[in-house]
Amino acid sequence: MLQQTQVPRAIPKYLQFLQAFPSPASCAAAPLGDVLRLWHGLGYPRRARNLHLAAGRVTELGSFPDTLAGLLELPGVGQYTARAVLAFAFEADAAVVDTNIARVFARVDGQRLTPRRVQALADAALPRGDPWLWNQSIMDLGATTCRPTNPACTDCPVHHLCSWSGVGDDPAIGSAGVSKRQGRFDGSERQARGRLIRALQTAPVMVTGVAMVMQRGEAMSQRLLHDLVHEGLVMSDGVSIRLPE
Repeated sequence: MLQQTQVPRAIPKYLQFLQAFPSPASCAAAPLGDVLRLWHGLGYPRRARNLHLAAGRVTELGSFPDTLAGLLELPGVGQYTARAVLAFAFEADAAVVDTNIARVFARVDGQRLTPRRVQALADAALPRGDPWLWNQSIMDLGATTCRPTNPACTDCPVHHLCSWSGVGDDPAIGSAGVSKRQGRFDGSERQARGRLIRALQTAPVMVTGVAMVMQRGEAMSQRLLHDLVHEGLVMSDGVSIRLPE
């Protein structure tokens, strides 16, 4: 839920999810449509589909994977999420690289980093035996001190190690793992897709009414509908559209 969504928006949904689906098996047994309805308001519904698929996989396995390879096999789980689960849930020695951590390492190293390079730096810096505290500390350093703009370099505890220190071009810009500003939501295809899924929360929508619901032209609306069907986020019989059952 925290992928591309702020904490205040995710917390209420997280609590609702735990109440509705207290176990992976209960989530896997529910129709995807129910998961999408409860997910509504968080955006990026592909994450809800991946969560549903991952719950099914965990149920098949009989337990939650506790290795990097096992976690990476779960739908929707990439390098960051897998290592975050290892470090924060299992307290295993795993170095997490999120946007804040990647920014710190790029500035300390003084150059734009590839995904492999930033992960290697994080792995090398990780003190063994206390991954939770280390990863959280570096995240907080990036979030509160080594900020995207107006970094507090003179207050930074690793200022003496930093190759950038606020002078010259910022090596974090364009570096792997450092997030870019999101595109505008208003007028975007995400907004149009979200309008259709929101309408489907309560009732099916006729195929002929998709353009009106999405508030887009006919050609774009049909293309977006085709994508949603292909992704398994909606179902269509050619006449009407509904959430998956």
